[in-house]
Amino acid sequence: MNNIKLKQTILNVLKADDKLWNEDKTELNQTLLLDLVENIDEKLIELLLQENELRDKFFVKIKDVYVFKTNDFRFFIEENKVDNSYTQYKNRIGLTDGKRFLKDTNDVVLNWPYKDCVLEGGQTKEEGLDTYFEYNDKTQHYEEKRAKRKEIFFNQVLAHDEIDRLFDPKALVNWKRFTKDGEQEVGEIKRDEDGTIKENLIIKGNNLLALHSLKKQFAGKVKLIYIDPPYNTGNDEFKYNDNFNHSTWLTFMKNRLEIARELLRDDGVIFVQCDDNEVAYLKVLMDEIFKNAPSGKSNFVQYVEIKANVGAANEYQNPFMPKNCEYGLIYAKNYDKRKYKPIWVKTTVDKAYNKIILNPNEKDFKKWEIGKVMDEFVNESGEENKDNEELLYEFVFKNANRIFRTIFPKGVGTGLKEAMERSKRETWAVYKREDKTDILCYKGEMVRFYSKNIKEDMNGNKIIGTELGSLWTDIAWQGIAPEGKVKLKSGKKPEKLLRRIINMTTEPGEIVLDFFLGSGTTAAVAHKMGRQYIGIEQLDYGENDSIVRLQNVINGDQSGISKSVNWQGGGDFIYCELAKWNEIAKEKILDCESLEELENFFDEMYERYFLNYNLKLKEFKERVLKEENFRNLSLDEQKKIFVAMLDNNQMYVNKTEMADKKFGISEEDQKLTNQFYNSKEK
Repeated sequence: MNNIKLKQTILNVLKADDKLWNEDKTELNQTLLLDLVENIDEKLIELLLQENELRDKFFVKIKDVYVFKTNDFRFFIEENKVDNSYTQYKNRIGLTDGKRFLKDTNDVVLNWPYKDCVLEGGQTKEEGLDTYFEYNDKTQHYEEKRAKRKEIFFNQVLAHDEIDRLFDPKALVNWKRFTKDGEQEVGEIKRDEDGTIKENLIIKGNNLLALHSLKKQFAGKVKLIYIDPPYNTGNDEFKYNDNFNHSTWLTFMKNRLEIARELLRDDGVIFVQCDDNEVAYLKVLMDEIFKNAPSGKSNFVQYVEIKANVGAANEYQNPFMPKNCEYGLIYAKNYDKRKYKPIWVKTTVDKAYNKIILNPNEKDFKKWEIGKVMDEFVNESGEENKDNEELLYEFVFKNANRIFRTIFPKGVGTGLKEAMERSKRETWAVYKREDKTDILCYKGEMVRFYSKNIKEDMNGNKIIGTELGSLWTDIAWQGIAPEGKVKLKSGKKPEKLLRRIINMTTEPGEIVLDFFLGSGTTAAVAHKMGRQYIGIEQLDYGENDSIVRLQNVINGDQSGISKSVNWQGGGDFIYCELAKWNEIAKEKILDCESLEELENFFDEMYERYFLNYNLKLKEFKERVLKEENFRNLSLDEQKKIFVAMLDNNQMYVNKTEMADKKFGISEEDQKLTNQFYNSKEK
């Protein structure tokens, strides 16, 4: 029996063991198979013994016993791999030691198909119809039909040996400055004393390539990165293709998070918002990318649960239990240097503070008379209001200086311990600390006044507050549709949410970056809060675009957080685009509405744009295009073949080549591109 037939026999036999296969039994888990071989798995041995050819090949008979030739079988499997080098990982994601999955071993490292590749993730339009052809049994013809476009992303997975130009700085075109007076020429790009660009920037184009183009100017200078990436839900209403498989989605995120980390300041943080589809995998991925601080502490800061828009969540909820929250993963660039401002939020009355001073005007605390808070509240507001939480809140807030509780603190020092003991005998006692502040003691315990819970919220209002923790339930998502006078169905975040994140992590003037900008919530809030911002977005949202929203902000938009931060308008931002080249060809391919249009575009495509060097263009034009099998493909499949011909390294114009006249980049755009990258030309 030759090796091919022997391999097929092994595969047929092993299909009796479900744990060795994926659900469709199309992919064998070779790492698990070798592990079972090493451990002389009883079920595996039994299966192999049942087939005469395998028994003769991989067993030796000693008297009445068959002995498994472990090394021979392992050698055969390794030399005759079931498929190519990554098939064993295809469509399987998990924690590995670099070779075997956690299910098979005990070591933990995140792994997935294409882990060492780059997923460019080109985005196209959300709306539009695709033409396709379907065979009709009755007419015995292919009939042209149309359907809402399903393929929104053309995901390009590139191995390292293919990536030679992809991350080079790109030429930037269509520069505009937006001010209260409207659209103006850019002229000069402002910088601070150390040469850092001091402009609000909106960049249109592929965010992975844009991030790499920002690297020279902004590496180590961004204080906060907030992103709200596609959630991988399969929900077609998002403009991003929100239906990656686990592997490509993680590769997509890994590529972007790695360069994002380089842009962060040493005391910077990143906040990634997502839902439960990928949060567990994303957490492990970010643990790997952000690693530990020099002190050895994890750079993971917090895992936040955010009460979200129930209506939108229910569109793809678990039918057993409604989904009504999203998650935020917060990581520091360096945990040892992170800076964080506590946020105080309004809370309900803590009824453990149940004692109240009845004669607070008495200066001698030893003469204070003590009553019950609820009794005093009922006396003041009336019996009928005893269950009114709002009135109780007002009463406690007004009387916080005379309402208290007693506690027995841990680790009591000698002086405080003596004061507490004295108060058992004398009712009241005082402990004077070295900092000259007093601690009152009452009946053997320490006094804590409610006034310690009176805090200031982000609006400067005094509240009965508690420090914001990891559960955020106080931000309303209902009613945010008009914010910024733009709409983004299923993908918009409340301005209050971004205000909180920006407030707790940055100071005025520091840089905030969002490379999934969408309708521009992050940039709008940063603008109103006096932060410098960089927003990257590839998609065009038309009248709901971030550019429109930011113009509204400059003109004094009063929605969202405007009133709470006293926003009156003003400021400016610069807009520019990555200069497209093969990306233009891709867009033209996607806009074709028939095979005839694709054929007509073919000559322009190979004459004007960069195609893969190994394409047999003449053969494709003269033979493949005319083959019945090709013509019977759906239009979507035909477009994919055309897109696959394009050189992925030439989707955008590199800065070093922008002077080539074939690209048609104006002298003004070249000048501003050079300014942006801080070259000598001004």
